[in-house]
Amino acid sequence: MMMLLEQRILTREGCTIHYWVSNRGDYPWLIFLHGAGADHAMFREQMDTVSQDFNVLLWDARGHGLSRPMGDNFSINMIMEDLAEIMNIERIEKATLIGQSMGGNTAQEFTFYYPDKVEKLVLIDCTCNTMKLTRLEAFYLSITPLLTRMFPWKMLVEASVKASALKADVQQYLRESFQRIGKRDFTKIFLATAACLHYEEGYRINKPILLVYGDRDETGNIKKIAPAWAASEPYCTCIELPQASHCSNQDNPSEFNAALIRFLRNS
Repeated sequence: MMMLLEQRILTREGCTIHYWVSNRGDYPWLIFLHGAGADHAMFREQMDTVSQDFNVLLWDARGHGLSRPMGDNFSINMIMEDLAEIMNIERIEKATLIGQSMGGNTAQEFTFYYPDKVEKLVLIDCTCNTMKLTRLEAFYLSITPLLTRMFPWKMLVEASVKASALKADVQQYLRESFQRIGKRDFTKIFLATAACLHYEEGYRINKPILLVYGDRDETGNIKKIAPAWAASEPYCTCIELPQASHCSNQDNPSEFNAALIRFLRNS
């Protein structure tokens, strides 16, 4: 990464959490939240784009990257509270949250509980935490724990990698990241992410949102619900990125970065 980042740590609830900040004073804050099984390097291609005009915080969420072992428990609520503590330590009063998949779910939960700390949201290839699931979606969600535990680890890694990215270098990055975590914790992370969904009738985020998904993202209901989700939010811009799967910011970084900087400057 070209941006100069200072590495810091927070020890909380059995985990030493590693994070990186570029604090250059009175600039708006961007907080990047990676997907399940990945780490802060997921956003390597975005750093040059935002380096001139923003302060940046990246992390390895508990259980990921350098932030291992994860501790006894893992939930989206736990990593949301990890983030709140880091923001307090770094004296970040308000930030734009940029989250991919699990990171997008975390960003939504953080906004649900701490709306005054959130300026804008960039949600990349993630489902909506608060929309009502169809019966079929609820059924698939209910059998996910069994299917995940039944899969041999090598097959689970390869299936996850192929479902997440089109580019060979991105697939290799994910493969190495997943393998470092191991099946036990990977399964715990995956199931905790699925468990964070909660239907909230009439709820709206009511903040500027950039909702991005890859045109080849076939995971869950992400691509299917994106247009309706965007239409339900008063300040949402929805973009389908071409030649991109579930990690669309990595599969097509040039078009993602153009959309990101346009949103940050104009919304």
